[in-house]
Amino acid sequence: MDITLGHTPDADDAFMFYALASGKLGSIFVIKHVIQDIEALNRRALKHELDVTAVSAHAYAHLKDYVILKSGGSFGLNYGPIVITRKENMMSPAQLENATIAIPGKLTSANLLLKLAIGKFKEKVVPFETVPNAVAGGNADAGLVIHEAQIAYDKTKFVSALDLGHWWSKNTGNLPVPLGINVASTRTMSIAQIKQFSDLFTRSIKYGLDNIDAALEYAMQFGRGQSKETIRKFIEMYVNNLTLDMGHEGKKALEEMFEMAKARKMLESDIQIEVV
Repeated sequence: MDITLGHTPDADDAFMFYALASGKLGSIFVIKHVIQDIEALNRRALKHELDVTAVSAHAYAHLKDYVILKSGGSFGLNYGPIVITRKENMMSPAQLENATIAIPGKLTSANLLLKLAIGKFKEKVVPFETVPNAVAGGNADAGLVIHEAQIAYDKTKFVSALDLGHWWSKNTGNLPVPLGINVASTRTMSIAQIKQFSDLFTRSIKYGLDNIDAALEYAMQFGRGQSKETIRKFIEMYVNNLTLDMGHEGKKALEEMFEMAKARKMLESDIQIEVV
């Protein structure tokens, strides 16, 4: 069966898909890899352009006819996206409410988490990799950073004004931070086919964890110039036990995010979460 598979040009996604992309696992699927940034994949999911794709957890609230794969989720464990400001322009979380903040996409989980934390703010959408430059150049007062920039931003220029991972953990009784998930379209795949792919994907992640050095070498081509040590640290943060199977804890975190958003009128209706 031919399927299109969307994932990001990020080291943790590359690590998870290493076994599939390099032909280490046999399967009934002939996979066409579509590699784009997460907000582009969110938008493509809205149009059902891909059979299986990574999306932001936030984006799932706006999708129809998709199920979530149990594997491949990115959950922070008391860490997650952060808001940075220039060192000479330090801000408190309260001051961020009146700031112009560069964000990596309206459908990103980071954006929803920030709105849950501080309420409405003036947003400026930029490509995720240019968020620090927007702040440094004065085009935004603050920037919401995701991916490896969470740990690799230039600390000689920027300071953290708000750690959304810490905020989430404190306000939810230490639930994991729901950031990215993988979904499959029930318009183009049967549940039986989705279950077969879900099993294959789980085995791909397990293969990467069992062959971490080879998978890390493969992932480095998506490291955007970061050091191997930084990429290893980032992968170890976001490819964890919940990545193999989000289980009850991961599903509960998603439910909590959507319930909080609905209570604050950021989402209009209950979101039905189906995990395969």
